[in-house]
Amino acid sequence: MRYSDDFIEEVRSRNDIVDIVGQYVHLQKKGANYFGLCPFHNEKSGSFSVSQQKQMFYCFGCGAGGNVITFLMKYDNLTFQEAVKELAEKAGMKLPDEDDSPAVKAMRDKKQILLDINKEAAKYYYYQLRGKTGQKGMEYFRERKLTDETMQHFGLGYANISSHDLVDHLKGLGYTDAQIIDAGLASHDEKMGTHDKFWNRVMFPIQDASQKVIGFGGRVMGDGKPKYLNSPETLIFDKSRNLFGLNYAKNARAGYMIICEGYMDVIAMHQAGFNMAVASLGTAFTTGQAMILKRYTDEVILSYDSDEAGTKAALRGIKILKEAGLRGKVLNLKPYKDPDEFIKNEGKEAFEERIKNAENTFFFEVRIMEEAHDMSDPESKTDFYKEVAKKLCEFEEALERENYIEAVAARYNIAIDDLRKLVTSYAAQGGMIKTYDKPKSGIQKKNSPEDGAKKNQRLLLTWLTDEPGIFPKVSKWITPEDFSDDLYRSVAKELFEGMSQGTFSPASILDRFTDEEEHGKVAEMFNTNLIEIETKEQRRKAFHDIICGVKLAGYERQKRELKPDDPNFLQKTIQGKKDLEKLTHADISPDD
Repeated sequence: MRYSDDFIEEVRSRNDIVDIVGQYVHLQKKGANYFGLCPFHNEKSGSFSVSQQKQMFYCFGCGAGGNVITFLMKYDNLTFQEAVKELAEKAGMKLPDEDDSPAVKAMRDKKQILLDINKEAAKYYYYQLRGKTGQKGMEYFRERKLTDETMQHFGLGYANISSHDLVDHLKGLGYTDAQIIDAGLASHDEKMGTHDKFWNRVMFPIQDASQKVIGFGGRVMGDGKPKYLNSPETLIFDKSRNLFGLNYAKNARAGYMIICEGYMDVIAMHQAGFNMAVASLGTAFTTGQAMILKRYTDEVILSYDSDEAGTKAALRGIKILKEAGLRGKVLNLKPYKDPDEFIKNEGKEAFEERIKNAENTFFFEVRIMEEAHDMSDPESKTDFYKEVAKKLCEFEEALERENYIEAVAARYNIAIDDLRKLVTSYAAQGGMIKTYDKPKSGIQKKNSPEDGAKKNQRLLLTWLTDEPGIFPKVSKWITPEDFSDDLYRSVAKELFEGMSQGTFSPASILDRFTDEEEHGKVAEMFNTNLIEIETKEQRRKAFHDIICGVKLAGYERQKRELKPDDPNFLQKTIQGKKDLEKLTHADISPDD
């Protein structure tokens, strides 16, 4: 359900864009606007602009732009509805589509209680670790070389050896046995009654992408079983739909994410500066988790243990990444078992080098296949080549398949024509072969007259929003119909109508669109400025030229749309030329 325009406008107006963006980007005021480093691409000098007057942001480097809703959508990878909801909550507004029926309200209240209980448990475990009873847990984390800052950052804690401490603490806060059990923090049996699920364990709070504690992982102290214990499935915790460390990794913006096996791997990597690491939660990597990652990145590096189990997990992970449409690579950790061990022994720089040299997933799979064959035996070697040829058939695009054929032939010293024939044979048998037409070389297209026309229109729209006082002078010569592009014309209609009524807000136009690409285009329309104008005459000439350029583009569009058999064709064409001639020789200025 889409929220009403009035509600969206109120949400936007209650969240000042400078205040919201300033929570994520360090902004400095320069003139009328604020500038900082763009969070959506890498840059060294700040080209990211935020206008408090227009309530819009725009990056002159990458073209990202929009209003406060768009910013949250892009930064936190939210849908339009999710961004509106989050901003509404920040402003203390109740969502209009909330169902207040008794059943729905009861469910919403129950989920909130479970979140509150998990939050209290996290605080309890946190302070236990730092007390006398938590000495054993603290010694464990010290041995794993974790700093106080890292332990605090991840909210690490300790569950005492007693099996009733947490239950007693939570009941003291007014929670019932049933609520504590539903939160996944306790069990019940006839012998022990309601008792702690976690005891004698160091504790890892699991947070969702919104930083809410939804569950826990616990590592036993000593030789108890199981070594790791996770919260059970609850109303607020679904293992297959969450990832440990995602609440931090989602903001890493490294261009990729690293998925590994355990909590300590993630924590060690974050401590070393690799804050793009996440881990699955006591379960094999799932399609649901892959789809979550896809919201934040296009590439995932698999960093599983370098043993047989880790290899099998990587092979499963590769398949899941492909199904989710994600690019993948595999990290080589040998001779060490896991990322934690590697970083402790080799350091941050060596680990960073391994990331740079992470193996293409296809060649990882081929290498594992090779290890299963005796390459010194001609028959086994031939079988290996046949398996590789079959695997090459998995590339449906002919160009991509050809690139890999060339790479495999070079790596394994196979005659490329022989390998290509073998692949073609298998692909044809499976109905997978596709032809590829080599693209013709061409010259890069220069800016067309249409591009120049659009720039004039953007310049005019920006000028109008910067100086609304020129609107009467603009509207004397220009109407929304003079804008040559559908999107531009739609924006111009909103602007002209709003300015004529004295109610126009540039950011409000973006509320009409939910597509991020359109947001960027609209934001550009209000952030295209002329080079610095030093004299009044330069300003007058620029204004005149822009007005003429917009009018000419509108005339050309309308002429193209006129049909020759239209009885008014000749009259309209002649009138359009007269209007252009009159405008060309008119003495118009924004300051008269």
